[in-house]
Amino acid sequence: MKLLGIIEGRGFTDIESKFALRTPEDTAEDTCHLIPGETESVANCHFNHSSKTFVVIHGWTEPQKKNLVNNTFSELKKVTGMYESWVPKLVAALYKREPDSNVIVVDWLSRAQQHYPVSAGYTKLVGKDVARFINWMAEEFNYPLDNVHLLGYSLGAHAAGIAGSLTNKKVNRITGLDPAGPNFEYAEAPSRLSPDDADFVDVLHTFTRGSPGRNVDQLVKCSHERSIHLFIDSLLNEENPSKAYRCNSKETFEKGLCLSCRKNRCNNLGYEIKKVRAKRSSKMYLKTRSQMPYKVFHYQVKIHFSGTENDTHTNQAFEISLYGTVAESENIPFTLAEVSTNKTYSFLIYTEVDIGELLMLKLRWKSDSYFSWSDWWSSPGFVIEKIRVKAGETQKKVIFCSREKVSHLQKGKAAVVFVKCHDKSLNRKSGCSDLHPMCTF
Repeated sequence: MKLLGIIEGRGFTDIESKFALRTPEDTAEDTCHLIPGETESVANCHFNHSSKTFVVIHGWTEPQKKNLVNNTFSELKKVTGMYESWVPKLVAALYKREPDSNVIVVDWLSRAQQHYPVSAGYTKLVGKDVARFINWMAEEFNYPLDNVHLLGYSLGAHAAGIAGSLTNKKVNRITGLDPAGPNFEYAEAPSRLSPDDADFVDVLHTFTRGSPGRNVDQLVKCSHERSIHLFIDSLLNEENPSKAYRCNSKETFEKGLCLSCRKNRCNNLGYEIKKVRAKRSSKMYLKTRSQMPYKVFHYQVKIHFSGTENDTHTNQAFEISLYGTVAESENIPFTLAEVSTNKTYSFLIYTEVDIGELLMLKLRWKSDSYFSWSDWWSSPGFVIEKIRVKAGETQKKVIFCSREKVSHLQKGKAAVVFVKCHDKSLNRKSGCSDLHPMCTF
């Protein structure tokens, strides 16, 4: 038996990547390694065969050249090759959400700290290492690949995809966190993260150019570069997941035209994403807060500007305030590229707090930041009868009516107030019919 172990081990001696099973008590250090071909290493590390396994693959680490003489010990570790700072944070969040799971960190630092094109080329070898490790676990211990979830960041996302394409059976899920663009945007499927690399593939993108993940099941574009922390947020704040919305383009999303949840058009962001396997991939968008928790509340606002004289203004700044049963969010800025008489405009706003059921809103047309002679002599204005608002998170639609029959919105003047329309008779009094542009979203 010992001889067989030696012979078996020789078949894995060319694997350079290391597989550390971290613990909830020590999420930052690689204290125990699972060694392909050495079955006793699995027992020594107390691998849980009945629970799910997360395999975390870090990304490219830029080669650093510094004067080491005056560096502190922590700075020295960064220079000589340590994990990116997010790794222990993700490990801790995974264990907090799934306490009985196995969280394995793949160490390919020696290959990741080369110049970018060299490290990018190494992803094929890293992916092969990971696949061989997973196949060994499945064959040696009959560990089900339905329990395996690969998470890769940057170049690590493509290494995860390559690994998934090489396993004997498909792993359950691969999550790509900002998959690297350079060298991969036009690469063939076997060389990058692709939709068929796992039973379910989801990608969280926080940049828009150089995206290699256009053909995955869920492609999420966010407003800030924080894909890893968004995923961590989804692990820690399971009661309030951020919601993303399917949309054809960022421009359409910014108009508020994509806040529908019909036919799987919206989904949770991150860990609790609903695994919808579509015939073709879809792009999903959302807004976020600047820090954790990142969840915001999206609203589509639709306004019809009326008037007796034809008037057009460009790049106009407004503020809108929303008041609800729980809280309020005041002076939310937005800009309309054009405002013309007798036209309807739709746009997206979001609040950082849950304001509850909408009751009232205020709208203000801000003055120009520069002096205008035309505004000095007369203040431009429009007539507004009602404002329609759709809440993305609740899918509720609300019509707000002027306290009078109509409100006069003037540039640089006080905000005008709209209250929730209470009944259909009020809608009829204010001139809303099914053919009116304000009566449908």
